Amino acid sequence: MSKSKASLGHVFKTIVLPRKNLLLIGLVLIIVSRLASLVLPWASQILIDDVISNKDFEMLKTLLAVVVGAIVIQATTSFALTRLLSVEAQHLIAQLRVKVQKQIIQLPINFFDENKSGSLVSRIMSDVEGVRNLVGTGLVQLFGGSLAAILSLILLIRISPLMTLYVLVPVIIFGVISLKAFGYIRPIFRNRGKINAEVTGRLTETLNGIRVIKGFNAEEQEIETFESGALRLYENVKKSLTSTALVTSSATFLLGLATAGIMGIGGYMIINDDLTFGEFLSFTLYLGFMIAPIVQMSNIGSQMTEAFAGLDRTEEIMSMATESENPNRVSEMERINGSVTFDQVSFAYDEEKNVIKEISFKAEPGSVTALVGTSGSGKSTIAGLVASFISPQSGKILVDDVDLSTVTLNSYRNQLGVVLQDDFLFEGTIRQNILFPRPDATEEQLLQAVKAAHVQEFTDRFEDGLDTLIGERGVKLSGGQRQRIAIARAVLADPRVLILDEATSNLDTESESFIQESLKTLMKGRTTFVIAHRLSTIKQADQILVIEQGQIAESGTHDKLIAKEGRYYDLYTYQARI
Repeated sequence: MSKSKASLGHVFKTIVLPRKNLLLIGLVLIIVSRLASLVLPWASQILIDDVISNKDFEMLKTLLAVVVGAIVIQATTSFALTRLLSVEAQHLIAQLRVKVQKQIIQLPINFFDENKSGSLVSRIMSDVEGVRNLVGTGLVQLFGGSLAAILSLILLIRISPLMTLYVLVPVIIFGVISLKAFGYIRPIFRNRGKINAEVTGRLTETLNGIRVIKGFNAEEQEIETFESGALRLYENVKKSLTSTALVTSSATFLLGLATAGIMGIGGYMIINDDLTFGEFLSFTLYLGFMIAPIVQMSNIGSQMTEAFAGLDRTEEIMSMATESENPNRVSEMERINGSVTFDQVSFAYDEEKNVIKEISFKAEPGSVTALVGTSGSGKSTIAGLVASFISPQSGKILVDDVDLSTVTLNSYRNQLGVVLQDDFLFEGTIRQNILFPRPDATEEQLLQAVKAAHVQEFTDRFEDGLDTLIGERGVKLSGGQRQRIAIARAVLADPRVLILDEATSNLDTESESFIQESLKTLMKGRTTFVIAHRLSTIKQADQILVIEQGQIAESGTHDKLIAKEGRYYDLYTYQARI
């Protein structure tokens, strides 16, 4: 996996710059808010040194009006700022989630073989959340806090350069500690995202496999596995909390020292008449306005560190090449006849060991090609190559004499249908699952598919018929019922090339008799590849390829291969005896 890192420049260019107008408005609002907040220290000095000492009631009224006006401005700008930027931050999070999901779903099949689904859910949902601190109030408050600190510093110097110099020493030390701490925390946050994804992935697997877990009385080991992951997450959080606590305690200690020093210096200067009591009070309040943003910035810095860590992980995903990003895939495939040719095709999941070794054969348009052989012989790999889920390391796959590696995947897969041994059904209704490949199909087309796959044989017994909810992965249905829905889905898709991977393996005898008829209808006029361990289901195939150790050991029709009394004959007679 690539180790792309979300640089400050990249984040600014892709996230901050496109929202510059919104952030500019936010910046104006926070400047107005911070300027309004500086009215109170100024008013306090005027109140003590001028209004009270001169007993000036008119100036008191004016001063109160100014203070109330400043408070109203602060409240209004604060509301507008939160409403404007927080909403946009959530909008950005939604956009990024969609962008990451779109990227992930277009990645090659082998990526999903290597990553847990729960882990990928975490990458999509959790990793992007931190950006709210970049576009939300966090970034603007960072600028606003810096501005307030600078303005307060100028006013502090005007009141007393000596006290200001004393204050700056601990503030600078605090700044250095904060920068070091955030540099240490960022990789911790990166690792937290990884651990969180692993724990979420395992938890998702546990919940999906609850029947297996209970069937083997394995609840305890699953609890221990999750507990181990939760503790790893806790240890990671503990590290970041320790660093954050160091920053916070440093702020408390150093700024506390500054406050104690100010009391001593200020008291000494007041006694010597070098400072008025009003100026001291004003200095103390301005000091609070300078220090508060610095402490706040340490919290924002922590949030931004977390945001960058999440964006690092997001950038890893976004930098991966999708299936369609192959520059060779430029040909748009029109409606195909269905001729499929393998020309010296080899493929390996592991570079050192070929699963398929220089296989050559041709499937004529509308023909049925059966792939038989022992488990692990390479049958499903050949089906995966036909479906373009994987690409050969050497050799060519030609569809209508066009090299499949040069064809855009959308234009080919639009004409492809797949029925798998454990076909996936989505949570929802039977109707929604059948309509999955063609959501815009008419009711008549839907019912034709239902009839072809004999789905009505069991839906007629359900109170809600086709609108029956089937639960996650179709858990409320039998294996045969799920398989018939999968076949109905393939019928509705009306593919030119069809792959049936153990399509009748989950069926009882009654269901199988229904399915065999519907499969004949489904396969008619389509180039079909059938993978079946039950050899009785493929007697009518136009050609049977016996696959052994990634090579074609025999090929021919059922009758010819039986007469030959070779490997197919052995497999067939062995099954017949069972």
